[in-house]
Amino acid sequence: MREIIEKLRDFADARDWAKFHSPKNLAMALSVEAAEIVEHFQWLSQEQSYRLDPDKLAKVRDEIGDVFIYLTMLADKLGLDPLAAAFDKIKKNEKNYPASLVRGKSKKYKEY
Repeated sequence: MREIIEKLRDFADARDWAKFHSPKNLAMALSVEAAEIVEHFQWLSQEQSYRLDPDKLAKVRDEIGDVFIYLTMLADKLGLDPLAAAFDKIKKNEKNYPASLVRGKSKKYKEY
């Protein structure tokens, strides 16, 4: 994680872009990039979404890269460790969604 954070900081610094990277702007950019992933799946069936042609898969890969970059930059600006946040969230989800209770179901945890 440290390596990518440093690379992203260096990239922004070399272009004098850090001044544009407020948490607000990064959160907005993250949202836009996530929507660009969704756009590639719009109108596809469930089955089609598993079988993207190589060109579309490459485009989705680029968008995933953008999402990861903006998420990493946002976490960095806020002093958060995104990996620790993900592991902590998994622990919360394990508590909120015990496998014995929710297996095969898709309701929100408050509905069980």
